[in-house]
Amino acid sequence: MPASSNSSPLTDWTGAYGLPDFSAIRDEEFEPAIRAAFDAHLAEIRGIADNPEPPDFANTIAALEIAGEDLSRVSAIFFNRAGSHTNDLIRQVERTVSPLYARHRSAVAMNRALFARIDALWAERDSLGLTTEQYRVLERRWKGFVRSGAALEGAARERYAEITERLATLGTQFGQNVLKDESDWILLVEDDGGLDGLPDWLIDAMASVAEERGHAGRHAVSLSRSIADPFLTFSTRRDLRERVYNAWLARGENGGETDNTGVIAETLALRREQAALLGYASYAAYKLDDTMAKTPENVSRLLETVWEKGVARANEEAADIESMIAADGHNHKAAKWDWRFYAEKIRRDRFDFSDADVKPYLQLERMIEAAFAVATRLFGITFEEINDVPLYHPDARLWRVSDRDGSHRALFIGDYFARPSKRSGAWMSALQTQAKLTGETPIVLNTMNFAKPPAGKPALLSFDDARTLFHEFGHALHGMLSDVTYPSVSGTSVSRDFVELPSQLYEHWLTVPEVLDEFAVHAETGKSMPKELLDKVLAAQTFNIGFQTVEYTSSALVDMAYHAGTDVPAEPAEFEAGILQRIGIPDAIAMRHRSPHFQHIFAGDGYAAGYYSYMWSEVMDADAFRAFEETGDPFNPDIARKLRRHIYASGGTIDPEDAYKAFRGRLPTPDAMLEERGLA
Repeated sequence: MPASSNSSPLTDWTGAYGLPDFSAIRDEEFEPAIRAAFDAHLAEIRGIADNPEPPDFANTIAALEIAGEDLSRVSAIFFNRAGSHTNDLIRQVERTVSPLYARHRSAVAMNRALFARIDALWAERDSLGLTTEQYRVLERRWKGFVRSGAALEGAARERYAEITERLATLGTQFGQNVLKDESDWILLVEDDGGLDGLPDWLIDAMASVAEERGHAGRHAVSLSRSIADPFLTFSTRRDLRERVYNAWLARGENGGETDNTGVIAETLALRREQAALLGYASYAAYKLDDTMAKTPENVSRLLETVWEKGVARANEEAADIESMIAADGHNHKAAKWDWRFYAEKIRRDRFDFSDADVKPYLQLERMIEAAFAVATRLFGITFEEINDVPLYHPDARLWRVSDRDGSHRALFIGDYFARPSKRSGAWMSALQTQAKLTGETPIVLNTMNFAKPPAGKPALLSFDDARTLFHEFGHALHGMLSDVTYPSVSGTSVSRDFVELPSQLYEHWLTVPEVLDEFAVHAETGKSMPKELLDKVLAAQTFNIGFQTVEYTSSALVDMAYHAGTDVPAEPAEFEAGILQRIGIPDAIAMRHRSPHFQHIFAGDGYAAGYYSYMWSEVMDADAFRAFEETGDPFNPDIARKLRRHIYASGGTIDPEDAYKAFRGRLPTPDAMLEERGLA
């Protein structure tokens, strides 16, 4: 690779193991470095576009693949900081540069000379002698330019660029508003009954939250899911549950400068206009055109099938909860802040265990080891922790990943604990992606928001937390096991409704009994989870599945309703309420992500008209794990080799349907997914 044109620790990565030297990075350097990287990339683009030689794959497509190294590097560092360890300056820079990124992408996409070269190659694609991967790279480049407005003319071309820039600003504003509402709110809980029903590990975590927010010696509930969710599950104080739940539900809808109502309305209007400029009937039609699902109708067919079964089960669960409330001597109807509390009581009665019984066996350290050990058994890769390298935050940890033959495969960074400077949720990202063309190997991150314990105590996870860890590590493996030539099809660069397959599939190994038997060990005694408790945990996997299905599917249906119609809702709250009333959501259940804090679809467009993709991928992951189950060995080496080659390593080099058929021999049906959910 050529030397970087800018002398900066943001672009010249001189740290150990090819990492950035995080200790040398200063926040005030981000904006000028990003602006300089824009200029450097545009100079490269002009060189490609103005090349006097006739276009060929090497001088046009491959040249585009390696252009913009400085921009890729500084962007990877900056957006990781913005998501996982922000501050006032970083937020200000993010607001400034987000529209500049959109403007830059438009400048590249609407370079007429560049698109003419790509368009000429696409027209002659069948005579170029391309490999399968090269064909896919050319196809995705050409489609990407067209979908970015490159074929538009005149006023439509200018308007498309304006919309793209404005949407980038709105997405940044939406995410920052949610983070501010989350980080500003805490509920200080007094010891006189306020801690009743709470397990010790949660009380410890609430003490850590209070200390972190300047209230040492007290206890506080934050809006981190790892605190709020268990508080709603265990607190006997119904009044406090109601306060926490309502604060959780109201993120992004509190009035004032952080209210996202106007952001949503403008975003939807601009997306509709953007799709119309490209000739699509709706924004959903535009987004789905390049996915496995293809059309909104195909998505709706799956969601509505699952919704019907899920809501029927949820109504049964609601009846059980109403009976439990009456049995406790109360005469109130079940409210949204009651469901988790009474569902946990019912589970304890029905299966004779509670989440508090399981959590001491799910230590964060051992669950990390479990995720690594499964990867070693399936794919032959090994992990060595590196402790002497400074990263972007003291909580972040580094592992060197080696392949079966001992060669270097990747670097993996895990950042597991919640903090006020980190946005909520869990995600995988990359500082660097694998590509033979550039010689670069992956640097992959997993970011979580688990409750941080007091010093000297182990971090304990709920079963859902442990599943999240495995899920995000599945994404990480998709990046680390990538084995492609071109950067644009590396790792997770696949269609949105295929990208969740490697992550959701990996969750299955958490519930393999021999994995839990080895790694689910008690934090104090060191003993494995008793078989009796393990059997109960596994038997309860479909408990409360109606609630979980309704929470998720209602969010996916609202997302599709926003983006599949031709009318733009002026009042998003009314529109959301109308959709939920039409589909008949039970009164005591809310969407998993209400619109004002639905970051998947409004803090950028990553999952806009695409939240369904978790379920689309679930259809595949349930069927894919059956390939192992049918052999009687969850680590069958022959199936594992096929899984690595066709799913985890192939990236976007082939059509996702072809990738799945190469692994499984056929496409899946929803049957296995419905059976796994207990909804068949």
